[in-house]
Amino acid sequence: MNAKALIFYSLKGNGMAKFSKSDLLTLQRYPLSVKIGRTQARIMEFHRELNGRFYISLSGGKDSTILLHIVRQMYPEIPAVFVDTGLEYPEIRRFVKGIDNVEWLRPNMRFGDVISQYGYPVVGKEAARTIYYAKRGSEWAIQKMNGNFKDGTPSTRYQRFKKYRYLIDAPFPVSSQCCEELKKKPLRKFERENKLFPMTAVMAEESFLRQTSWMNHGCNSFDSKRIMSAPMAFWTEQDVLAYIKLTGIPYSEIYGDIVPKNNQQSLFAEDQKLVTTGCRRTVGHGESVFFMDEPRQRYMVLFRARRLYREHSVKPYMELLQLPGQCKSLLDRA
Repeated sequence: MNAKALIFYSLKGNGMAKFSKSDLLTLQRYPLSVKIGRTQARIMEFHRELNGRFYISLSGGKDSTILLHIVRQMYPEIPAVFVDTGLEYPEIRRFVKGIDNVEWLRPNMRFGDVISQYGYPVVGKEAARTIYYAKRGSEWAIQKMNGNFKDGTPSTRYQRFKKYRYLIDAPFPVSSQCCEELKKKPLRKFERENKLFPMTAVMAEESFLRQTSWMNHGCNSFDSKRIMSAPMAFWTEQDVLAYIKLTGIPYSEIYGDIVPKNNQQSLFAEDQKLVTTGCRRTVGHGESVFFMDEPRQRYMVLFRARRLYREHSVKPYMELLQLPGQCKSLLDRA
């Protein structure tokens, strides 16, 4: 696909076009100024095709904060929706409370109830789902955990699951249902009741599933089972940090400052790698208990389920958590 064709199809973004991994890499290499323009084009298209009947899925994290900023510069009336799962950092909740026109939703189930009924969300949604079925003897899941396709032939992509095979025999339940119960169900109910469609700040670089979704549908998926938009799908983490630095928009204090990595300075801003001095990511309901990026969040999640932590013998797996000492001692007293 040549450059002009790539521009046309990426702007089209209506699910009719099929993209490749190389198409994604090409888009990800574009400068931030070009990406902002493309994101605005995606938003305009979604607004036009749906007559403005959409909302912004706001987590309070830096990605969705940027999306909110871009959208409301164009369409100030667009509402945002925040799901208070009970697992968010206090700093995130305080930040969202300061934003106008945000609808707060709450799930019907608490996190502890989800774990009790379904199991712990370990590693990630895809892995947790596979472990769930492997524990129940499903052949396709067992093959996947062994790095194979369901017919037993080796899969390059599934090799990464082999290191988690020990979780099949873990003495506690595992499930990917956490995200479904705590966030997706409240959002789908909101969508049905208000006849609105979601716009999210998810990026293809975050997971294989999100990358596959972009390649199948583009940014605006009008042809999928659930019509939705991900106009920042081709952004990267560096784009997010650079946008905040460039615009100076407010963001949650949980991230700290945004500074050059290792205090390295560059003559060219685009060559400068940026990092946050606080949390790198503010994962919550849908992320792994054992493999979260932030030790404090791992602790918060398990502390909210401390009864289940005791009952399901999670303690032998504590070395996976790499929690600060004070967090471990609090859990030991739970």
